[in-house]
Formats: sequence, structure tokens, C-alpha cells
Amino acid sequence: MSNKVIIFSAPSGSGKSTIVGRLLADYPNLEFSISATSRAPRGNETDGREYYFFTREEFENKIRNGEFVEYEEVYEGSYYGTLKSEVERIWAKGHAIIFDIDVKGGVNLKSLYGDTAMSVFIMPPDMETLKKRLESRGTDSAESIEKRLARAKEEMEYRAKFDHVVVNDDLETAVKDTRRLIDAFLAGSKPAKTL
Repeated sequence: MSNKVIIFSAPSGSGKSTIVGRLLADYPNLEFSISATSRAPRGNETDGREYYFFTREEFENKIRNGEFVEYEEVYEGSYYGTLKSEVERIWAKGHAIIFDIDVKGGVNLKSLYGDTAMSVFIMPPDMETLKKRLESRGTDSAESIEKRLARAKEEMEYRAKFDHVVVNDDLETAVKDTRRLIDAFLAGSKPAKTL
């Protein structure tokens, strides 16, 4: 299993992080890759748990120093990326890595890791459901939600670049579908592409 990578990407509010959390509880040989970001923590987020939080200047210094496997300026001034040190830390334990990452980062990681990676795009059932999920979080302003919805439409155009697409209409079904994909991937078989 060494050096395997499982990449999850989705528009914000699709349920990706909930699905990833369930999978991590089910698979002790998988470990979550904590991304780095230049945005401020939200709610109860803690440095080193949800993200490694850096200032924009610190993040840009790390870019110049070549410390990232990949990074993206997702929103103006808000960087997200994967530290090389994080990948090395997890692989040193002999674990496979789960990435919960933005869509462009997911495409970049799949390109970088090739057949040692499986990429999964989590789709919301429709835009109205996505809007309700974002509103129910209570963490974003109306303006921020509108930006996220506009971005979600763009991000959904990338789904064909992923190995598999799982529609999260029903959480239990989506978790079951992703478990099936992970079991096949970790066993060394290549699950048929799902779109």
C-alpha cells in the first residue's frame, strides 16, 4: 500500500469533508493530509488540525522555497497547498494519504502521482441543495455564499478530470460508494471509472 494517494475534491458544501471524516474512522491505514492555507481560521479551527495556518507572506515564502507539492490561489489572497513535509510524514508511517483538496489542486495531484493516486469528485445533487447546505452552516455571509455557488459551477466543469464521481444526495449511499472505490484501489485493482 505504500505511497498510495486518495484525492477527494468537491465544491464547498458538497459533503466532502463529512465523507472523508467517515472514511478516516473506518480505515486506520489511511491518514489525512492537512493542507496549508493563508486564510484565517474559521469557527473552532485549530492550527495543525484542520489546516496549517500561515500569513500570506509566510505562504509566499514557502512557495519561493519550494516547500509545496502543489498550491493554488483559490480566492484572491487566499492560498491553499500541500506541504512536502506533510506527505513525507504520512508515508514514513507506511500509510496511504487522503487529500481533501480544492478541485484544481486535486487535478494537479492526480497528474503528479498518476497511477499511485485515485481521484474522487463529490457532487452535490443540485445547486439548490448546495445553497441550502452552505446557508445551514451559518459560517458564511450571503455574499460569501454567492461567491461559493459561482465557484461551484466552475468547479463542476472539472469533474470529468477525476477518476470517479460520487453524487452526495444521500450521505450513507455516498459513503458506501466511496468505501467500495477505496477497497478496490487499496487492493490493487482499478475500479471502473464512474461519471
